[in-house]
Amino acid sequence: MIGRAPSGSEADRIWQTMVALVWETRGEWRRKVIEVSGLPFSRARILWRLLDEPKTLKQIADITSSDAPATTVAVNDLENRGLVERNPHPDNRRTKLVSLTSAGKQLVELIQRTVRDDAPPAFLHLSKTDLAHLRRILERIGSHES
Repeated sequence: MIGRAPSGSEADRIWQTMVALVWETRGEWRRKVIEVSGLPFSRARILWRLLDEPKTLKQIADITSSDAPATTVAVNDLENRGLVERNPHPDNRRTKLVSLTSAGKQLVELIQRTVRDDAPPAFLHLSKTDLAHLRRILERIGSHES
């Protein structure tokens, strides 16, 4: 697993273990997304974030943990590829909303259809009871985050 700095609380140690598990098992999936989309993963990630609704550049930067200049470069690239478009924000004329074009939606749908996102093999060794407990715990955590 990825090395990590020790932490004081049990919750922190469990969280660090979960993060390490995700980081170590997502590499192949990311490579497949890049292969299918023909985009750097960071660009594909922006497309996913726009699937539900248009967002401002600031919102995109915030949810992708990017700075404003990097976000602008990425959105410019996606716009040049015909995958996103900028439109005036209905409530703030100084702001633009970035949304998927039909080509952008089709690309995200292609990735979702062709790139499997199965659980790591270790999950296959968990019992149905363990999986039910894990789901319940994660849903409980998720409900406190939103």
